[in-house]
Amino acid sequence: MGDFLSYGKQWIDQQDIDSVIEVLKSDFLTQGPKVLEFEKAICEYTGAKYCVAVANGTAALHVAVASLNIEKDAEGITTPITFVASANCLIYSEIRPVFADISEKTYNIDPEEIKKKITDKTKVIVAVDFAGQPADLEQISEIAKENSIYVVEDAAHAIGSTYSDGSKVGSCKYSDLTTFSFHPVKTITTGEGGAITTNDEKLYKRLLLLRSHGITKNPDELSKNPGPWYYEMQELGFNYRMCDMQAALGVSQMSKLDNFKKRRREIVSAYNEAFKGVVNITTPFEKEGVSSAFHLYVLEFDFEKIGKSRKEVMDELKSKNIGTQAHYIPVHFQPYYKKEYGYKEGDFPKAEKYYDKCLSIPLYPKMSDEDTAFVIKNIKESLS
Repeated sequence: MGDFLSYGKQWIDQQDIDSVIEVLKSDFLTQGPKVLEFEKAICEYTGAKYCVAVANGTAALHVAVASLNIEKDAEGITTPITFVASANCLIYSEIRPVFADISEKTYNIDPEEIKKKITDKTKVIVAVDFAGQPADLEQISEIAKENSIYVVEDAAHAIGSTYSDGSKVGSCKYSDLTTFSFHPVKTITTGEGGAITTNDEKLYKRLLLLRSHGITKNPDELSKNPGPWYYEMQELGFNYRMCDMQAALGVSQMSKLDNFKKRRREIVSAYNEAFKGVVNITTPFEKEGVSSAFHLYVLEFDFEKIGKSRKEVMDELKSKNIGTQAHYIPVHFQPYYKKEYGYKEGDFPKAEKYYDKCLSIPLYPKMSDEDTAFVIKNIKESLS
């Protein structure tokens, strides 16, 4: 039996290793030039004016929402099919999380459902690009403009993806801010790490302040300047800095991003062809014109008709060294959200129907054609 095939995995080569070693031998392990270099690489790739690299994807969401300076007790709308950080970032800023149900095709937040949830208190929409496919940002952006609402695009899954008009996710063409995650299962990795892009200089400066304790040394921003030692804490910020070792790895990985995406899409094509028309499973839908980087490949299994539970299928595949995962348990199912906000099962039927059937199967660029064929063979056998 071969190596274990997890649902996602990083690909680190000698170039990546050498880039980190170079930093380890340099004068700066943190707060050095590599962070700026990484931020510049993201701007050049996405087309955004500004980028702020941070410690992880959750930190990116936190400071993105915090930078908007929204009053307490406002409301923010997001999707229940996401990792909890997409909603938690609202709570960190004392904004009430409000969920809108998903599209049954894309699994992304449904713009029509967003419209139903908007109130006078709605100040921000956190739109998640689930599995790498951009949310319907064109329509969400229009809804937001009509109602004077900010848009934060949670693109943790979607670096390398493009909208239907060909522009890149992260360009902030349809959002005030876009956030990324560079966890090892994502398309590129810095170990941990995240970033925020924006085209708004005011938001950019506020992100920089919040990233590092709310402290500035910029002479133009100080209330006084007695000497070179002087700094001011102007807001309550956080220690969310990315170190230069992470950034060096990020710069190296960015040079491979398009190749990583190409390989992911090759594997997706093989999966789509193999599972097309197979009874009791549904392959992912990709909106026309969109080009997803496919962080995840999610199949919907009709477990009831198959005659096996999700756990039985997962255990069976694991015994063959194939890792799978359910992405995600709906956020409103979590005990905290039930206790604090009164959410309950049954609140978002399309999200819950999706959750009952979803299963992510292995997808990462280091997979060989033989690995892909092995996964296909064993999933088909599990259905029989």
